[in-house]
Amino acid sequence: MTLILVLGDIHIPQRAADIPAKFRKLLVPGKIDRILCTGNVTDSATLEYLRSISSDVSVSRGEFDGRGSQQQQQQQSQHPISVRTVAGQCGLRIGLVNGHFLVPGNGDVDTLAAAARQMDVDVLVSGSTHRFEAYEEQGRFFINPGSITGAFSPLEPNAVPSFVLMEVKDDAPAVIVYVYQLVADDVVVDRIEYTRP
Repeated sequence: MTLILVLGDIHIPQRAADIPAKFRKLLVPGKIDRILCTGNVTDSATLEYLRSISSDVSVSRGEFDGRGSQQQQQQQSQHPISVRTVAGQCGLRIGLVNGHFLVPGNGDVDTLAAAARQMDVDVLVSGSTHRFEAYEEQGRFFINPGSITGAFSPLEPNAVPSFVLMEVKDDAPAVIVYVYQLVADDVVVDRIEYTRP
């Protein structure tokens, strides 16, 4: 089993002060194998915090990334789309993209399905909407972890802080997604399963 932390749209310090303390308590170093971030990290301290949780961090460039220091720009992907094959007996392919760079953007189902086909992935992780979503479409699985900080966006002015832990099975082409949301100062966890057809 591979455990992947999926998060994004962080926007520290521009739109949020920090990752909620209740989330930080859950994100313990040594437990998470990989991190997939949909972008908008915007500061190097947050990127270093992610690397303290797991040394295997992939970041898709968000629309607000690359405005920081030269070092920060070098640490992030130079391309908005990346494909990641997750090790395992059944080798699910996971794509990572910041949805802002897709046209039309903002979580359009048909656009995300086209991107998943183009990338030839089983699971597409996207961001930019600041809203959690997970659904199956055309035999593929789509995950948007939302904003881990609850940072506002024009389309989601009252974003609910959220992130995803994705458990990739070694013995089946399947993932179990645990979504963590901070609702009324309580952490609420939901479970969703996907098996590749």
